[in-house]
Amino acid sequence: MSILEKLLQQFSDTRKHTLFLCQGLDIEEYNLQAMQEVSPPKWHLAHTTWFFETFILNIYHKNYKLFNENFSAYFNSYYDGIGYFHPRCKRGLLTKPYLREIHAYRQYVDAAMQSLMQNKIATEIQGLIMLGIHHEKQHQELLLMDMKYNLWSNPCRRNFGLDLYDDQFTEESTWLTIESSLYEIGTSASDFHFDNEAPRHKFYLQPYRIASTFVSNQDYLDFINDGAYQNPLLWLSDGWDWIASNNIQLPLYWIKQDEQFFEFTLCGLQSLRANKPILHLNYFEADAYARWRGCRLPTEQEWEVAAQQFKFKQDIGWQWTSSAYSPYPGFIPFSGKATEFNGKFMCQQMVLRGGSAASPEDHLRYTYRNFFAPYSRWQFSALRLANTIED
Repeated sequence: MSILEKLLQQFSDTRKHTLFLCQGLDIEEYNLQAMQEVSPPKWHLAHTTWFFETFILNIYHKNYKLFNENFSAYFNSYYDGIGYFHPRCKRGLLTKPYLREIHAYRQYVDAAMQSLMQNKIATEIQGLIMLGIHHEKQHQELLLMDMKYNLWSNPCRRNFGLDLYDDQFTEESTWLTIESSLYEIGTSASDFHFDNEAPRHKFYLQPYRIASTFVSNQDYLDFINDGAYQNPLLWLSDGWDWIASNNIQLPLYWIKQDEQFFEFTLCGLQSLRANKPILHLNYFEADAYARWRGCRLPTEQEWEVAAQQFKFKQDIGWQWTSSAYSPYPGFIPFSGKATEFNGKFMCQQMVLRGGSAASPEDHLRYTYRNFFAPYSRWQFSALRLANTIED
């Protein structure tokens, strides 16, 4: 199979998988937007299509005609360099175009992309095509995050029928020791990676310990029962303000009924599984728990070095680090219109590492850098502890 044939197969498989993730939705659920950070499933279907049309077809496909000129603004996410975009917080108001038009849009763009990939120009822009493919894979995880929050926000809290996690979480947590040394982090691989993962560079680390596994639901329940959500001494200032402003008492998706705890999942409301890793914490909650335990969060450099040495399991939950999202030394953003892909968000965000059960398999690499605002917790985020070793 040639390089272009492999690329076309990967494109086709990715596009089909997005539709597969949506097949359990009722038509009324395609336009749900339960909070401004969440996007409706219909918007995800259209935006990932807009990406291929805007960044590739409209530039490199000879005589390409836009499917609908209005879609440029409707489904642009945040690219100011491209032009006006519909406000993120109002995506749920786009009842039109109808879902059938979005499916027609996907078929139109897919056919044009397949035609383009028969042409030698595809060899010259295969990196850009790969970016489009992996951008859509990112949105597949976002689809599951967003659908879960939308279904949770509905009082019916229906069972979507997708169990991402099994019941077996029996690994004993131990402390893993990393010696002080000069290490290398980041990637220099020729395989696809996002611009924020590079370049590979040296970083000196002091000795530290990091937990071999995750904080569990039972661990976090002990934190709650100790009155942690009522104790301002455990929290960062912004975290305490967030608790007070939103009356936070429990992690997202937890409910207490008749002295029992339940957790909402994509399989509906279930009894809390004590040995399952805690998920859907935000940075404030993760930091407060670590402080309560007399520990801290690892830096992203500490996480990457330990993950590569000890081969961390990466399909559970994104793990918060104490690192602010910023460029690596020598960072070079994607060129052209894709310059805004990552770099413009390197402000007021915290880094998460690892991956989750909702992550595409080829995104589970040790150099992948995810990022969210400290108050965000609808993503599949987990918690791993670290400790400094005193000299």
